[in-house]
Amino acid sequence: MSMFKILTLNNIAVEGLRHLPRERYEVASEIAHPDAVLVRSFDMHDWDIPETVVAIGRAGAGTNNIPVEKMAARGVPVFNAPGANANAVKELVIAGLLLAARNLCDAREHVKGLAETGEALDKAVEAGKRQFVGFELPGKTLGVIGLGAIGVEVANVALALGMKVIGFDPKITVRRAWQLSSGVEHAETLDQLFQHADAVTVHVPLIEETKGLINRDRLALMPDGAVVINFARGGVTDDDAIVAALDSGKLHSYVTDFPAEKTKSHPKVVALPHLGASTGEAEANCAVMVAENVKDFLENGNIRFSVNFPESRLPRLDAYRITIANANVPNMVGQISTCLANAGLNIEDLLNKSMGELAYTIVDVNGPLSEETEAKLRSIEGVLTLRNLGKPVT
Repeated sequence: MSMFKILTLNNIAVEGLRHLPRERYEVASEIAHPDAVLVRSFDMHDWDIPETVVAIGRAGAGTNNIPVEKMAARGVPVFNAPGANANAVKELVIAGLLLAARNLCDAREHVKGLAETGEALDKAVEAGKRQFVGFELPGKTLGVIGLGAIGVEVANVALALGMKVIGFDPKITVRRAWQLSSGVEHAETLDQLFQHADAVTVHVPLIEETKGLINRDRLALMPDGAVVINFARGGVTDDDAIVAALDSGKLHSYVTDFPAEKTKSHPKVVALPHLGASTGEAEANCAVMVAENVKDFLENGNIRFSVNFPESRLPRLDAYRITIANANVPNMVGQISTCLANAGLNIEDLLNKSMGELAYTIVDVNGPLSEETEAKLRSIEGVLTLRNLGKPVT
């Protein structure tokens, strides 16, 4: 029985590592020739990723710290843990909304600065509270941009708090749509959402299409005294536009998990040190999810929750399994089948999935793969990686 070597580039919650049994997995922060890498925040872009690595697992949802496209070109799937930290982020978003609505951070700093004592302190407290009058959430409208795992939970909780909720996500999945409360209204465009939202929260990845999504023109559409909440990524907001809107009174406050030089010290900004998924529960959930999916890939070649490979899962038979990642070009499956047939191997089950320019094939055959046949498969033009997994371990 072969051992798999797992390199950890950050501390991974022990709850996740327990899913990698010691009799099959060697897991360490320093390890030669790893089969897979588990990472949280470590920036892998300038790191020389060993050629032995066949999988990368990110114990979190975002993968901006991983060279995803480069790995796809090498035939290496990058796994993440979407939804595992959704509850933690949801709670912080709602907390941020309440911080803004009730001016709690400013009020706390005011009280900390009071030098009076006794009855004088009581009078100072009462006199000072007038400047921190806020607003209540029921009846206000929250715009939720991005209805994935986190956005759906935020929308549903906001409804339960008595808010009106407008959602925008042109790529919402059927699964998320089923989870979304029927009380959430659908915005046809982002401009429509901004026009009607007293507060906006954004839950999208940072990609070319989302850079500066919250900009000067869209902020101008909002009612005066609005709130913007950003627990997605720093780059989805135009910081110059945010500061200008805060200074003009268009925005009442900006709550963000991504402090920036232009915003972090502004009196109307609540900037937090990237606390979104910083709970013990979220870290454990992410670690378990990514460990399980990397384990299933290493042992069975199955792919679930990868950002650069198609979802591909095939139940194991008492057969010899081969997996192939290749360029998504015509007749690839035909060439693979012909090569196996010429070797006298019968295909017992096969799954082929594609995702853009990449395709992935899982093949179960009735006999072991010879070195000669394996070499012929690898030599097919367009094949990126081939893994010979053999029979399932019992």
